Amino acid sequence: MTTVAPSYLKGALFGFAAVSIWASWSVITRRAVMTSLDEWDIAALRFGVAGLLLSPVLVRRGLAYDRLGWLGLAAIIAGAGAPYALVAAAGLRFAPAYDAGALNPGCMPLFVALIAAIGLGEKLSTTQKSGLGLILAGAVVIVGGHAASWTTSRTFGDALFLFAAFLTAGFTVVMQHAKLDPLHAAALVSTGSLVIYLPAYLALHGTRLAQMPLADLTGQALFQGILVTIVSLLLYGRAVAILGASGGAAFGALVPALSALFAIPLLGEWPSETDWVGIALISAGVYLASGGPSPSWKASIERVCAPRGHSA
Repeated sequence: MTTVAPSYLKGALFGFAAVSIWASWSVITRRAVMTSLDEWDIAALRFGVAGLLLSPVLVRRGLAYDRLGWLGLAAIIAGAGAPYALVAAAGLRFAPAYDAGALNPGCMPLFVALIAAIGLGEKLSTTQKSGLGLILAGAVVIVGGHAASWTTSRTFGDALFLFAAFLTAGFTVVMQHAKLDPLHAAALVSTGSLVIYLPAYLALHGTRLAQMPLADLTGQALFQGILVTIVSLLLYGRAVAILGASGGAAFGALVPALSALFAIPLLGEWPSETDWVGIALISAGVYLASGGPSPSWKASIERVCAPRGHSA
């Protein structure tokens, strides 16, 4: 009987914890924007808290202007900072959380591949092409699957989720091309958004946040600014360190399904059979596109799970 090494289980636990936070973001944020807060408040809380906490990292490591330039800095702040948060949170006012989980992080690898292929001339493997094809098919199923009960609001929300995925893809390509480590990138995004967005928010909304229920305000500040922006990054980094880049990235395939599952008890949103088909297609596509183990999984796991004392 084959046993799984503790190191692999530890890496899997870190990876699952990270994607659980990512998946819960769409559910908790939709609940917030449908009740006491709006997308402007969400962005202010997220980057007001994270920007302050991560500013020492930015002071220590700098703007990385030599690697990014002003255009690169703008791309990563737009792609994962306040503009991204505004677009994604606004989408959650119009469309269900399971659409967000599938179309936003789920379709991001598709846009990454398109940007890398067109802008950088990168070639894709057959497996990656298959995965991207599944992602595209899943997106078509989700967006087109509710054509019979078509509503302008849900379609607009889905369009915002796809635009958010495009923004994140731009951030991903620029970050990889500039060889920024995730913590440095998070510090640039969070502190940049704090400096650029928060003054505008305060000028337009003044003391709006101070008028919110303290429990809602504290919970969202901790969740958006610390758990989503910082803790999930550290958990994911640990998963990648243990399992490797492909092994860690493959956990992203769980986000669409987890988002749908979390939305059932927390929001009472039940995906239709068509939605589940689209979610399954996107999850499978993300798994393949991210380099998850294919038919040679057994050999890969045996290498990862080699007993202590053996060289990898």
